[in-house]
Amino acid sequence: MKTLASLRTAMIGVSLLAAAAAAPAATAASDAATGFPNHPLRMIVPFTPGGGADLTARMIAEPLGKVLGQPVIVENKPGAGGTLGATQVARAVPDGYTMLYTTPGPQITNPYLMKSLPYDPRKDLVPVSKLAVVPAVLIVGKRLPVSTVSELVRYAAAHPHEVRFASAGIGSSSHLAGELFKAMAGVEIDHVPYAGTSAALRDVLGGTVEIALDSVAVYLPYIQSGTVKALGVTTPAALPMLPGVPPIARDLPGFDAAPVNYLTAPAGTPPAVIAKLNAAVVKVLESTELRTRMMDIGVLPESSTPQAMAALIDAEAARWKKVIETSGARLD
Repeated sequence: MKTLASLRTAMIGVSLLAAAAAAPAATAASDAATGFPNHPLRMIVPFTPGGGADLTARMIAEPLGKVLGQPVIVENKPGAGGTLGATQVARAVPDGYTMLYTTPGPQITNPYLMKSLPYDPRKDLVPVSKLAVVPAVLIVGKRLPVSTVSELVRYAAAHPHEVRFASAGIGSSSHLAGELFKAMAGVEIDHVPYAGTSAALRDVLGGTVEIALDSVAVYLPYIQSGTVKALGVTTPAALPMLPGVPPIARDLPGFDAAPVNYLTAPAGTPPAVIAKLNAAVVKVLESTELRTRMMDIGVLPESSTPQAMAALIDAEAARWKKVIETSGARLD
């Protein structure tokens, strides 16, 4: 009996010691968020100024700073398909003051487009929140004698390699959307990569290239003016800014090629700080004014929990891995 009593006493002592050891860690994690933030934050955009990601990041950064009580400064770090900016954030001090405005490249597609990355895409960056879905639209030049997705599929099947699709470059969202369309439709259409969306837009409008699947924000003015024809949107449902334009999924069930934009932070950032950033993003994206501004440029605002964003990253990586491997696309 004495032995049993002694064992119980020892176990209680161990439990108390463990609790005492854990208490400082819990207190430290709580303290990390208590004074956060007390100076300006940085939001790294891994692309050049003036693009869709940069524009949306700046729309979000200003009200986010107001909610947090400190300015959120947008810094552009373009290069290597988003890899340079992602590397900078992955190597930053994990205190919540440096964030990455993330598109699919850094964590979802670049691991399969490049032989190696200077950071671990899944371990070195942790999700804060989903920010937006950026729908694309399938457009054709006026010279192509088609008015629906099904007509385009039939035309391309009857004219293999005669229809070409423009993209903003190898591995870009517009490239991978075209490869997904090609695979699901079972047609031979040829990829013509450009050095950015503006160069691709010029040749699509000029009739040099027949079709494109790119951001609604880019092509909306030309659709409205009748310069190009919109056949379908890349989201599973129709879009309010393009009434009457059906989802491509109506003709190709399961088609979904709307890139997600989201916010990440360096791994090791205290969970309490991530939670505070997440709560601020959720509050910002509830603003009717901001939501209207984003939708006016063809961007759908959406927030999420960090956990839901992590699950989405896993699902999207698995989905696009298959597309990339089938297409043979490489960035190195």
